[in-house]
Amino acid sequence: MKIQDFVVAAFVGWEAEGEKAPFLRNEPVKLTPAWEATNLPNDTLNLKGIAMDLAPPKDKYHIIFLTLMLHGLGTLTAWNMFITAKDYFVKYKLVNAPDYADNFHPYVGWASQIPNLLFSWFNIFVKIGGNLTTRIVWSLMIEVAIFVFTVVLAMVDSSEWPEVFFWLTMVSVFFLNAFNAIFQNSVYGVAARLPPKYTGAVVLGSNICGTLVVFLSWTSELFDSIRTSAIYYFIGGMFVLLICFDTYFALPLNRYYRYHDTLQQRTLRVNPALAATPQRAAAPATPYGAILAHSWVQLYNIFLTFFVTLTIFPTVHSEIKPNTPDFLGTKFMMITCFLTFNFTAMVGNITASLVQFPNRRWLALFTTIRILFIPFFLLCNYIPDKRTLPIYVTNDWVYWVVSVLMGWSSGHCSSLGMMYVSGTVAPEHASTAGMIGGATLVTGIVAGITFSRFCPIIVTMELWRGI
Repeated sequence: MKIQDFVVAAFVGWEAEGEKAPFLRNEPVKLTPAWEATNLPNDTLNLKGIAMDLAPPKDKYHIIFLTLMLHGLGTLTAWNMFITAKDYFVKYKLVNAPDYADNFHPYVGWASQIPNLLFSWFNIFVKIGGNLTTRIVWSLMIEVAIFVFTVVLAMVDSSEWPEVFFWLTMVSVFFLNAFNAIFQNSVYGVAARLPPKYTGAVVLGSNICGTLVVFLSWTSELFDSIRTSAIYYFIGGMFVLLICFDTYFALPLNRYYRYHDTLQQRTLRVNPALAATPQRAAAPATPYGAILAHSWVQLYNIFLTFFVTLTIFPTVHSEIKPNTPDFLGTKFMMITCFLTFNFTAMVGNITASLVQFPNRRWLALFTTIRILFIPFFLLCNYIPDKRTLPIYVTNDWVYWVVSVLMGWSSGHCSSLGMMYVSGTVAPEHASTAGMIGGATLVTGIVAGITFSRFCPIIVTMELWRGI
């Protein structure tokens, strides 16, 4: 009897029948070929030379972790590039259309996240193209094409038709994020096939993205012309997506990735509730209700974390002015808002990977407490020329310290929620749970952006004049 028959029979055949392996019960071992133990053709258990090893392969040089981190960076490249380029749009392209310029962030937020929301959920229930690879490849190709269109718009002089430029930009942002939603959702599905820290890698990459875009924006400012700066700025974003496109095809070549991918496929085949017959009967429908019932607490954590964050950042956060006139000079908004949030969110993601605290049971308490950040930032020096609500946070250092806490907690709690959600269901449903977690993430973003539109109304209400 070959050693591989013993290994597979022990870990597949006996396990599939819900029994302990005989050698664990101190009984004589009766060897059965794997394909007889599972009633499956022997070719379906071919783990491509991986599963026959007693010890699973390692992620050498953390290649898979870094690759998924890069793809996480790619999932938020489009969003971060458009919100960080506020000065380019507001002070250059839309200078002759002040009505559009004043509401640029809410407009670009809705144009970005509404299609993201719709397609994220659509991607869960409708298997576009039949597999994750097709969805990721085509969505990346279309995103790159739209970035090329954005670069062309930056090249042309639109000063005579700012309204047309605005709506062309919004339409391109809409479609860019529609396909980005498919890409993002599918990436979380891929990461869910691996141990939880790899879902954390995707979230880490998305948080690194914001910091990278800030430095990319500063680098582009070295050019004398705003137009030239914008061209190279958006080309940089396109380059990131092209790297994601190339590295995705390297995943199946990696032994560690193939090992976990094949294990999941084998689980689907061996599990009596899901296994196909030798005639390859149709797989049962995905139990979405059961998945939601088991994972709803973590979905609540994911939703609330992003709702609070997007209520504040960037719409409220970027409109807070310094109380001390020369505090950080002309870079006050870029440093205390965009750089601080994105960098500390990245740090929060790293801390979540190192220490899983709080645990699944207590994470909801921490995400709920974060609601207090909303009234705090409204009490800062937010739109001082329009507000009627008194300013109670008058120390710029206090504001900055709380900004650090808000950014760190956003990265930490969102990472933990996404890491925990795939572990709340059976392994064969982990990928679907990861995709639902990604869609819930986007739902929280849209809800936060929508609520942020009420923040200026709240601080300018007439009832505050008597306070």
